[in-house]
Amino acid sequence: MELKRIIEAILFVSPRPVSFKGLFKKIEGCSIKDVEKALNELIREYNYSDRAIEVVQVSGGFQMRTRVEFKDWIRRFVREKDVELTKSVLETLATIAYKQPVTKKEVDAIRGVDSSRAIKNLLNKRLVEIAGRDDEIGKAITFRTTGKFLEVYGLNSIEDLPTLRELESI
Repeated sequence: MELKRIIEAILFVSPRPVSFKGLFKKIEGCSIKDVEKALNELIREYNYSDRAIEVVQVSGGFQMRTRVEFKDWIRRFVREKDVELTKSVLETLATIAYKQPVTKKEVDAIRGVDSSRAIKNLLNKRLVEIAGRDDEIGKAITFRTTGKFLEVYGLNSIEDLPTLRELESI
């Protein structure tokens, strides 16, 4: 069987992004260069053709997705549970994303209100997680975004977030 087709099948059935390392480990008898070459060819074929599907690098891995321009058509057929966020929860998520790792106290200070409910909501949706504890007195819990956050917002890494300068120019 052709390696590119094997990779295509794996990406097609995977509900989550597949890391290159994970892909290479599962495919026996192929060199890392062969897997990389086949993956790059597949990406090129999907992303530079007139297909409704593309192969994207997101959340540290690769995933097949419907192109964004088809979202309205897809919504007519698929009832996917949206990650709907209220304004306060979205503000909290943005604060955590840009300041991570960050304590609840820091989030509260930036937003000017108590963020307990919003943080709990984000934890339940698995968009943020506990990152550890800070070094200050009291060892407060810190929060950071998750791989699911990257996946939901189509980011490969947190560095892909727009800068404040980019946001101001919009």
